[in-house]
Amino acid sequence: MSVTAKHLARMIDHTQLRAYATEVDIKELCAEARAHSFAAVAVNPAWVSYCVKQLTGSEVGIAACIGFPLGATTANMKVYEAREAVRCGATEVDMVINVGALKSGYPSFVEKEVAAVVQAVLGTPVKVILEMSYLSLEEKEIACKLTKHAGAAYVKTSTGFGDHGATVEDVRLMKSIVGDSMGIKAAGGIRTYTDMMKMVEAGATRIGTSAGISILQSIPN
Repeated sequence: MSVTAKHLARMIDHTQLRAYATEVDIKELCAEARAHSFAAVAVNPAWVSYCVKQLTGSEVGIAACIGFPLGATTANMKVYEAREAVRCGATEVDMVINVGALKSGYPSFVEKEVAAVVQAVLGTPVKVILEMSYLSLEEKEIACKLTKHAGAAYVKTSTGFGDHGATVEDVRLMKSIVGDSMGIKAAGGIRTYTDMMKMVEAGATRIGTSAGISILQSIPN
């Protein structure tokens, strides 16, 4: 697959989600995202307002990560957190599902939770993090289907804090279930141009990574 640096940049969510990220770290993140025209920065909600100030006048979006990284807060908490993030200027929401509820056999609860967040920020794309490393094949399939039914914009592989990040197999599985009806975000462990292209070729339409700059710099001539 032949792609340009500009095209790849517009697929990347430039990510800084460490608990100890400082103002200097977030300012650098935003400056890099602006300079390389990344699709968005992905940050914890406390930094959304600051990112708005840093990115005003650019095409870079701001993705707030909700219920992050465990997904174990209540549905009402996720709804409030998502609304607050959008009020502060987030242009996208990346929410973590209640993985324990899904694995306990309550997919309808998880679907209602996702739908509640989607409705709470209607018009703002919601990417739903399934944390695939914790799920069986059947659970992965169920999670993709319920996310689609709930009206989310994207299915997303992982937080980057689970047992492992994105895999080509998981992206292919997602693609086989949601087709072209949703975006697919691969995140976690994507560090090189080769890593990224494997995910894109498998069906990913957005990539979450903190290595976006090095990926662009390593595109073959």
